[in-house]
Amino acid sequence: MNRWITVRGRKHSFQIERRTLIAIVALLIANVVAVIVCAGLGSTRIGPLDVVRSIFGAGDATSEMIVMTLRMPRVVIAILVGAGLAVSGALLQGIVRNPLTSPDVIGISGGASLGTIVFILYFSQISIRFMPIWSITGAFAAAGLIYLFAYRGGITPLRLVLIGIGMATALTAFTYMLILMASFTPTAVAVKAFTFMTGSIYGVAWDRDVVTLLPWLVVLLPVALFYARHLNVQELGDEVAASVGSPINRKRTILLFVSVALAGSAVAIGGAINFIGLMAPHIARRLVGPAYGGVIPASALVGSLILLLSDLVARTAFVPLDIPAGVFTAAIGAPFFIYLLYRHRRA
Repeated sequence: MNRWITVRGRKHSFQIERRTLIAIVALLIANVVAVIVCAGLGSTRIGPLDVVRSIFGAGDATSEMIVMTLRMPRVVIAILVGAGLAVSGALLQGIVRNPLTSPDVIGISGGASLGTIVFILYFSQISIRFMPIWSITGAFAAAGLIYLFAYRGGITPLRLVLIGIGMATALTAFTYMLILMASFTPTAVAVKAFTFMTGSIYGVAWDRDVVTLLPWLVVLLPVALFYARHLNVQELGDEVAASVGSPINRKRTILLFVSVALAGSAVAIGGAINFIGLMAPHIARRLVGPAYGGVIPASALVGSLILLLSDLVARTAFVPLDIPAGVFTAAIGAPFFIYLLYRHRRA
């Protein structure tokens, strides 16, 4: 059996590994099934066929209202936030060449959270469309500080991770202190800020949250996929990458910008949801191999699936309570991080 499959277009053709194609198709199917299940389960259960009919506008009025108005915005946000965090983590792991790296572990998500909390506490009267800009600004500020503190005649992966973990802890502590000290803040805003810090996609809406986040991912995800091949070359080391003519610094800067912007925009809407950026790329590599042309789309699909299922458990397992999805991603991700530390202890 041929290991590669050739996909031909009108002007160009490319080859994709059979294993990668099968894995991506399987993940797509799993995501579609998860969407139908998540849209159907809740205090009012709706059958899969009725969910599909409601999505296409052929269901009864009650089912369409529940599915399309109440549940589908949350499902779509779970897909977008999960994909954004996962691809951000995959890019960071490729740039730094460290399997323990992710936007939340090294503090980038912490900077994004701080930027968003400042917006919520002090500028909530402004349109929510500006919130991702504050979040991304905070993420870039955190990335700059991490680079500054980690640089000692160069940057080693271990030093970057250790500095990043310390920076993440410091930023989280400062953010909570900011919330607690903002005594002038209305109770509702303070509760929203605390919920955001846990990581929750509760109460999202089409016109407010989906429309705000979607353009960022529509632009950034294709850019990440387009530049994925440069990560394959950089995995061989800077000297090898330079010898084959790859502009290392320029490509790395672009990829770092995309990674930080993806994390910042996802955190702006989904809050401080941890460990998806760490887990999803590792699972994706197990499924499709090390080539980033397959890792990037597979990571996006795995990240979406993780957050979809985490949010499903969060809102159905403890009815009438709606637990933040970030609680469940952390419960899974923390042991996973410890496992990775143990596995790579000699590296």
